[in-house]
Parts: sequence; C-alpha cells; structure tokens
Amino acid sequence: MAKLAPFDAADYLDDEETIAEFLTAALEDQNPDVFLSAVRDVARARGMAQLAKDAGLGRESLYKALTPGAKPRYDTMLKLLHALGVKLSATPLIHS
Repeated sequence: MAKLAPFDAADYLDDEETIAEFLTAALEDQNPDVFLSAVRDVARARGMAQLAKDAGLGRESLYKALTPGAKPRYDTMLKLLHALGVKLSATPLIHS
C-alpha cells in the first residue's frame, strides 16, 4: 500500500494571487490562530529567513509572532504582509 505524503499548503503557495486568496479565506475564520497559521504557511513557502529580512524582523521574532496563540502587533503583521506582497482590505458585510 502506497504511503501518502502529508498535505502542506506551503507547497502550493507560489504566487501572490494564490497567497492572497489563501490569506483571504483564513481571515474569514473567527479564530485568529487560523490566520496566523496561514501566514506561517506562506512564510514557510517564501522562506522564513528571507521573509524576516524583507520585513525587517529577526528570524526568532518572526517565529514568535506566528506561533499559535501569539498576539502579534498590528505593525508587525503589516510588515509581514507587505514583505509577502499582499495587503489587507475591508469590505462591507452583507446582512440579509
């Protein structure tokens, strides 16, 4: 019987459009750890060391900011998202 490799989202996050869609989907979840996990997947896809450098953060600070349960500062997340080539935007909720 063939052994399946575990799924790793980082293997598929290879362009800004895919990354933006992935992060947008994660933002729809009420659990903030889902978004942190998604950013961590993108960071691994891009390379943690390179992302830390591009964002002006230490590598250890980057790992700490993306740990489940972490409460990273808003400016840290903006630096990370900018370094990843994406930005956050707001859209109105549709109430029925």
